[in-house]
Order: sequence, then structure tokens, then C-alpha cells
Amino acid sequence: MAIDPVCGMQVNEKTAKHKSEYKGETYYFCAPGCKFTFDEKPEDYVGPNKKPFVPMEGRGGKM
Repeated sequence: MAIDPVCGMQVNEKTAKHKSEYKGETYYFCAPGCKFTFDEKPEDYVGPNKKPFVPMEGRGGKM
């Protein structure tokens, strides 16, 4: 299982519908909102300066 870098949810890589490539790595997302948020500014969600997880409800989305 992968961890959605935006909200922290577990995501099955084999069945994930939403994924992005960034700096040679594949990231998996629970929903299109998390993918969109990541794609806007991926450096905020990976690496040494990553932000803490943000629950989907906190961004106006639904899980």
C-alpha cells in the first residue's frame, strides 16, 4: 500500500485511479482532489520541506 502524500490515506497501487509522476517517482492518490492539490505544487508534499497531511474534509472534499 502507498500513502497519499496529501491526506495520508492508504492507497492500493494496483487499483489506484489517480497517480502522478514527480522526479522519477510515482505517487498515488485516494481522490482527484488530492491529485490536483499535489500536481499544483508537488514540492509541498514530498521531500524535506513537506507539509503535514491535510484531511480531505479540510479542503472541502469528501472521502
